[in-house]
Amino acid sequence: MNFAFSEQQEAIRDSVARLAGERLAPRYRQREKDACIERELVAELGEMGCLGGELPEEYGGSGLDCVTSGIIVEEISRGDFNVGYLPLLASLNGQIIAHHARPELAREWLAGITAGRKICCIALTEPHGGSDAANLKLKASRDGDDFLLTGEKTSISMADQADVAVVFARTGTQEQRAGGISAFLVPMDSPGISTSRFEDSGQRAIGRGSIFFDNVRVPADHMLGSEGQGFKQVMQGFDYSRALIGLQCLAVAQQSLDETWQWLTEREAFGQPLAAFQGLTHPLAEYQTYVQAARLQCYYALWLKDNQQPHTAEAAMNKWWGPKLAFDVIKQCMLAHGHTGWGEDLPFSQRMRDVLGLQIGDGTAQIMKNIIARQSVPA
Repeated sequence: MNFAFSEQQEAIRDSVARLAGERLAPRYRQREKDACIERELVAELGEMGCLGGELPEEYGGSGLDCVTSGIIVEEISRGDFNVGYLPLLASLNGQIIAHHARPELAREWLAGITAGRKICCIALTEPHGGSDAANLKLKASRDGDDFLLTGEKTSISMADQADVAVVFARTGTQEQRAGGISAFLVPMDSPGISTSRFEDSGQRAIGRGSIFFDNVRVPADHMLGSEGQGFKQVMQGFDYSRALIGLQCLAVAQQSLDETWQWLTEREAFGQPLAAFQGLTHPLAEYQTYVQAARLQCYYALWLKDNQQPHTAEAAMNKWWGPKLAFDVIKQCMLAHGHTGWGEDLPFSQRMRDVLGLQIGDGTAQIMKNIIARQSVPA
C-alpha cells in the first residue's frame, strides 16, 4: 500500500493551489452575486490543463490518471466550490463523449471543452422524474437523417451557461424504461432550444434551470453510442463523477477547518487563546478525523477506476457522505467563529448553501444507499 502522491501529482497540486488562492478565492462571493463564472477564467483553467486532463491527447487531454483529476478538483474547490464544477463536468461529459461519439465529433467538441472555450452540461433529469432517472419522456423521433427532440429537462447545472449538452432522450417506448433511452450531443444554440434559471439558495455562480426542446433537429450522427444505450452510459459516468463530487465538497470542509484552526490560535477569551478550550477543539478534532477518512475513500474510488476495478459502491459512498459531512463541518466552523462566522464577511454561510445542494443533486443519499446495499448483498 502506498498513500503517497507522485512528484508530478504534487507539482500539479501546487500549481492549481496557487491559482485557487490568487484567482479563485478572492472572487468566490462576487461570482455568486454575478451568477456566472467568467469565461476568461474558464479559458485559464483550460490553458493550465485542468479541464478533462484524463482524456487522451488526441482529444485535447493530457492522459492523466483519475487520481490526478481528483487532485485538480480538490484544489480548485478549496478556492471556489462552484468553479470546481468546471473540471468535474469536463471529466464526466468528456469521458462520455470520448468513448461514445464519432471520433470527428469528439475531436471537434472536446478540443473546445479541454481548452476552456466551451462548457458542456449534462441533461438527464426531467420535471416528473426526480430520482427515477429512467422515467424519461423527452422524445427523440426519427426524421430522415435527423432526430427531433421535444420535451423538457430540469434541474440542469449550468443550463444557461453551457455551449453544448449531453442530452438523454427516449428513442424507444415508455415501457422499455432504461432500455429505450439514447444519448445525443446537442449544441445549445440549436433552433428550438430555450432555457430558464431557478432562484436557488446556493450554487448561484453555476446556476440551475430547465432546458426546453421544441422540435430541436439533431443529426443522427450526433447520437452517442448505440441507440437505447444512453442510460447505461451515464450511469457508468456517475461512478467517476461521484468520487470527484466527494472531493469537491470535502475540499471546502478542509479549507474551513484550516481557517478555523488558525482563528482559534489568534482569538483570545478569558486570557487564553481559544485553542485552549476543549469545547471548541474537540468537535473540530472529530471532524478533522472524519474529513481525512472520507477524503481517502474518494481517492480509493479513483484508484480503483484507474486500475479498472469495480467502484460503484465506493463512488456511492463518496456521494452521500462527502456533501453531508462537508455541511456539518462548515456549520461547526461557523459556530466556532461566533457572530464573526455568522456574518457575511466570512464565507461560511455561502459554503454551507453551496455544499447543501449536493445532498440533493446527482443522486440523493437514499439512492446512494440503495446502490451500496445492492452491491453489498451477495449474488
